[in-house]
Amino acid sequence: MERIDLGEYAEELLHDPHAVYARLRERGPVHRVCPPGADEGYESWLVVGYEEARAALADPRLAKDGSRIDVRFLDEDLIGRHLLATDPPQHTRLRGLVARAFTMRRVERLRPRVQQITDDLLDEMLPAGRGDLIGSLAYPLPITVICELLGVPEMDRDGFRELSTEVVAPTSPQSEYDAVVRLAGYLTELIEDKRRAGPADDLLSDLIRTTAEDGDRLSAEELRGMAYLLLIAGHETTVNLIGNGVLALLNHPGQLAALRADMGLLDGAIEEMLRYEGPVETATFRYATEALRIGGTRIEQGEHVMVGLGAAHRDGDRYAEPDRFDIRRDSRGHLAFGHGIHYCLGAPLARLEGRTAIGTLLRRAPALTLDGHPGDWLPGLLMRGVRSLPVRW
Repeated sequence: MERIDLGEYAEELLHDPHAVYARLRERGPVHRVCPPGADEGYESWLVVGYEEARAALADPRLAKDGSRIDVRFLDEDLIGRHLLATDPPQHTRLRGLVARAFTMRRVERLRPRVQQITDDLLDEMLPAGRGDLIGSLAYPLPITVICELLGVPEMDRDGFRELSTEVVAPTSPQSEYDAVVRLAGYLTELIEDKRRAGPADDLLSDLIRTTAEDGDRLSAEELRGMAYLLLIAGHETTVNLIGNGVLALLNHPGQLAALRADMGLLDGAIEEMLRYEGPVETATFRYATEALRIGGTRIEQGEHVMVGLGAAHRDGDRYAEPDRFDIRRDSRGHLAFGHGIHYCLGAPLARLEGRTAIGTLLRRAPALTLDGHPGDWLPGLLMRGVRSLPVRW
């Protein structure tokens, strides 16, 4: 199969990736590609069809643990193993231990606090009449929630934003390495501080204490890996859910008016935001542990596979008029939180924050509109979001 150099489409992928994926889908659901910025000669498979993407996400022959084919990533070496880099039975064990502490009941208990943080942020933001929605609401809400949930001191949160953004959308290999090193050191100290301090009512302290029926517990390295994953995944994706969702509404005034007229549509609108311009463009790598076929294309053992979530969501065979933003659409089945055993553990929290932030914003800022062009889209194929969103009200 022809190898496609996605570097040739780097600018288009940054500003309008859906047009690139549409052209690829016309040629087939799976393609051999060289991702933008990859080393010369590197190749991966990219899945752009919905049915093929859904099947690939749940296929046990596509491993998340790169060490099974002698691949290791920077964060695994410096941070530790976590849910996005493990397969059963290790993944089953880790998820079971984390699920004991990160329960639906715990998320539901956060509802009043999420509302309070949202109200406080809007109290500070709205008197100005205009501002950057990312910096004023979309970022500080989820970072405050996840840091409070895990027990990260408030004084550390501003520095954490810079490190986190560099990890998920690196500006250079060296800056990414430096950010991961600093995060590893910080998390090691944070965990040790909590061990010494004794019992506390936060998730990280609970993870330290959590024990399975057979006495199994998370090791120091596993604790650091889980803290890393929860901190990064627990806020970066929600920042983009809020930012992308509000941007979609402001770019579609008819849909915004419909939602304002009937806030009962909010839950469905959030799901359509996740489909239309979801926070994760491409799932993290998978590796073929044996030869298999995806959409009729043969993948050899040891080859890398990227599953395009954003691409799958614009597949017309799954969603009619997929490029149309429609808050009344039945968006069920979208893959924004993944599918299968790696389905996002934090999906209920992300939905809670998205509904609270966007619903409260629309009620309190009835004249909300764009105030210029959005900032740059985040680089790379992993995350989809803008760095700033100027609005006025």
